[in-house]
Amino acid sequence: MESIEKKILRRIRGRGSGSLVFMSDFANYGTPATIKTIFHHLYTDGVLMRLAQGIYYYPKKDTALGLGVIYPSIDDIATAIAKRDHARIVPTGAYALNRLGLSTQVPTNVVYVTTGTSRKVKVGDGNGILFKHSSSGKLFSFQSDLMMLAVMAMREIGQEQITDEQVGIIKGYLAGVPQSEYSHDVKLMPIWIRQILMKK
Repeated sequence: MESIEKKILRRIRGRGSGSLVFMSDFANYGTPATIKTIFHHLYTDGVLMRLAQGIYYYPKKDTALGLGVIYPSIDDIATAIAKRDHARIVPTGAYALNRLGLSTQVPTNVVYVTTGTSRKVKVGDGNGILFKHSSSGKLFSFQSDLMMLAVMAMREIGQEQITDEQVGIIKGYLAGVPQSEYSHDVKLMPIWIRQILMKK
């Protein structure tokens, strides 16, 4: 009979390299202690990389240029956590600006508002992801994540500080949003943001 460890390894390999793997995904394979021991073996054997408590990475390697392991981004990790928790997230603050190319600054601790539970996930050597629960029905009524991101970025800049260049960059991103989603979401935006984006 195939061992539990082999079953888990086969399932992980089936997902393909570059996959994020949660220990909780394998809760039905055995007791918590058994699963923890197996993941420790896979980690010490170099099969998996440990990113955070209970979160592992089945590494993808750059074979073309020989650059070694291609690490997942903070956003990849946050998105995977949100998907597992059946939650929606949107970056805030400096990271929202970075995502839209409005800033080169990447904060050590990235903050997301979420429909899920509030928590902090420590990633690697000191970096962290902070999820803050939001009960804002309006924000998460947006159909487009990009439209939500634009709102967060513009709030971070502020109505009096935002420049024409920044508005142009944001409009460039939003040009790719389907018209039906744009028409729906623009009505949910704060009035000052709506006026700026709809100004010719």
